[in-house]
Amino acid sequence: MHSAIARTIRRGAAALAVAAAFSPLAAHAWEPTKTVEFIVPAGTGGGADQMARMIQGIVQKNNLMTQPLVVINKSGGAGAEGFLDVKGSNRNPHKIIISLSNLFTTPLATGVPFSWKDMTPVSMLALDEFVLWVNAKAPYDDVKGYLDALKAASGDQVFKMGGTGSKQEDQIITAAIEQKTGAKFIYVPYKGGGDVAAQLVGGHVTSSVNNPIEAVSQWRAGELKPLCVFDDQRLPYKEPIANGKSWADIPTCKEAGLDIEYLMLRGIFMPPGASKEQVEYFVDLFKRVRATPEWQDFMQKGAFNTTALTGTDYAAWLEKAAGTHKDLMEKAGFVAK
Repeated sequence: MHSAIARTIRRGAAALAVAAAFSPLAAHAWEPTKTVEFIVPAGTGGGADQMARMIQGIVQKNNLMTQPLVVINKSGGAGAEGFLDVKGSNRNPHKIIISLSNLFTTPLATGVPFSWKDMTPVSMLALDEFVLWVNAKAPYDDVKGYLDALKAASGDQVFKMGGTGSKQEDQIITAAIEQKTGAKFIYVPYKGGGDVAAQLVGGHVTSSVNNPIEAVSQWRAGELKPLCVFDDQRLPYKEPIANGKSWADIPTCKEAGLDIEYLMLRGIFMPPGASKEQVEYFVDLFKRVRATPEWQDFMQKGAFNTTALTGTDYAAWLEKAAGTHKDLMEKAGFVAK
């Protein structure tokens, strides 16, 4: 297709999406009749919390709901507290939860009796990327140099990988790197991505696999540098961030010689027993949220993969992701016995 025509079509689609976000609220077969609790199965300040509070602000600013939406953090047990709360809220349509990959990892790592199938899938909002970060002063600028140094490390030169939590996404990727290369890390868990970035800047760890939004300010400040992104394609965002480089300039880890892919879910669920009409209400709500300029800006600043799914497509993705995480966790020895 001719590029000019393609650009016109994309602009038209974007304009229609924004118009939909600000059009009068459509009549729904069901609507909330009281405050909706928005559960975050993680602590404050992390990626899921930032996204939930962004959504809360968008909904309020644009009057997308007639009832309040209140964010509540329930991070106990690596997120199990939040998931079990929703699981136990059968047929309660006034509660939703934003998920991350602890939806899969926490039950496997802890033995908590919980599965994504214990809730009602609503919508995949996006997928969060993981980037391999090193200190800006590191003597290598690419994955090859990093892997060469990793394999040669010994004694006091052992590599330390900083991450958030134990037996969760960051440590899963760390274990995958060990399996691919035969090298070994000391994995150092911290409470959140902000702490991880600060520790890497301070030289207390050798590298990290933080989300883009959790380390972009340190990249912009010239304190950290990205080596590769764990996606199957480069990021599309071409606005310069640091030293004239953009997210789009970061190679995928696979093309850089480290054949690992990993993306983290940012999706919405309701308690079990939700009706078709109740699910449709929230599907439409998040469709409107994703169409706003505020959401588009958030996606770009956080360098998100903007894949969005609902219905059977979302359920099929969840089923496949659950199997992938089980395989990764078993290979890493992270499954509770």
